[in-house]
Amino acid sequence: MTVGSWDEASAELDAIVTSFDEGEVSVDDLIARLARATEIIEALEERLRATMATVEELTPRLGRVADDGE
Repeated sequence: MTVGSWDEASAELDAIVTSFDEGEVSVDDLIARLARATEIIEALEERLRATMATVEELTPRLGRVADDGE
């Protein structure tokens, strides 16, 4: 199963956590929701790592552009 946008994935994860907190999860559904929550967390962590790598790559370039403009 895929994970949608950051906002969609976060909302789905929030809904899963809320269902756990409110005791709305049956024993039969527990494993499926836990697996889905894990999948979402892993996908979001990967996106965050990729975003951080991009920021680290672009930051020096941004500094050079700013220095050239002075």
